[in-house]
Amino acid sequence: MRELIKECKHCGIEFNANSRYKKKAGGYINECPDCTISLGTESSVRYRGVTTGDGKMACTQILKFDSEADAQAYVQTWNNNSGFNNRRSGGLNDIKFTKVGENAGNSNHKGKST
Repeated sequence: MRELIKECKHCGIEFNANSRYKKKAGGYINECPDCTISLGTESSVRYRGVTTGDGKMACTQILKFDSEADAQAYVQTWNNNSGFNNRRSGGLNDIKFTKVGENAGNSNHKGKST
């Protein structure tokens, strides 16, 4: 990717706005990654998508988290506790999240009435 050199509005140091470090740190385009992390100016919403299998169509949920740590913890717990005939919650209810969207699966995939 092409370099995009910017000057930080806080410390005045030039940095590459297209670097991996900057993309991971987030923040405004005119803030270097170090200032973004030290000042805590990153305010983007953390989303994660989780899916379960039911019939031929999976149920997909999009969840919003307050922090990256909550999002990572939820996905790790989800992966540890999901699977065939696994009904454990395993601490998923302890992590704060908001459901943004859901596409529910249809277990009646062959048109049979249940």
